[in-house]
Amino acid sequence: MTILYVLLGIAAAVVLWVIVSYNSFIRLIQRTKEAWADIDVQLKRRYDLIPNLIETVKGYATHERSTLDSVTAARTAAMNAGASPAQKAEAENMLSGALKSLFAVSESYPDLKANQNFLALQTELSDTENKIQAARRFYNGNVRDLNTAMQSFPGNIIANYFKFEKREFFELGEADALAKEPVKVQF
Repeated sequence: MTILYVLLGIAAAVVLWVIVSYNSFIRLIQRTKEAWADIDVQLKRRYDLIPNLIETVKGYATHERSTLDSVTAARTAAMNAGASPAQKAEAENMLSGALKSLFAVSESYPDLKANQNFLALQTELSDTENKIQAARRFYNGNVRDLNTAMQSFPGNIIANYFKFEKREFFELGEADALAKEPVKVQF
């Protein structure tokens, strides 16, 4: 009878361990999803600012049509980028480069640089870039924690059994060194 109680105790401990481990993974997965949603919110904010910025620049720099078109195209591509962090990062790198060229063009127009609407949009965009960077760090920290738990013993047993998948980091591409620099607003 004692052996039966010991075996039942061991079985109960194993079941309890599986439940706790499973719930721990669910918690990590939900945190990662929440962090990705934070990135999406900040990217949407960025996308919403760009048309206003383009309209402001259009009034002053009418012959810079190709720059304005490239920003618009990069914004559209970023908004329609795939769901994976790698696809999103690539599109965001292109958008950052297009925005940098737009701000470089604005240097040639002193009246534009003095426009209150343009200055407010630049400040707002700079603030948004900082929030995107913070959201990216938060997301990558959650991905790190999830992936570490999935690869560490004994968590890897539960992760494999329930077919939890590793997540990708949201990283800037190595090929685009310019995208590693924040958008600079100079007056």
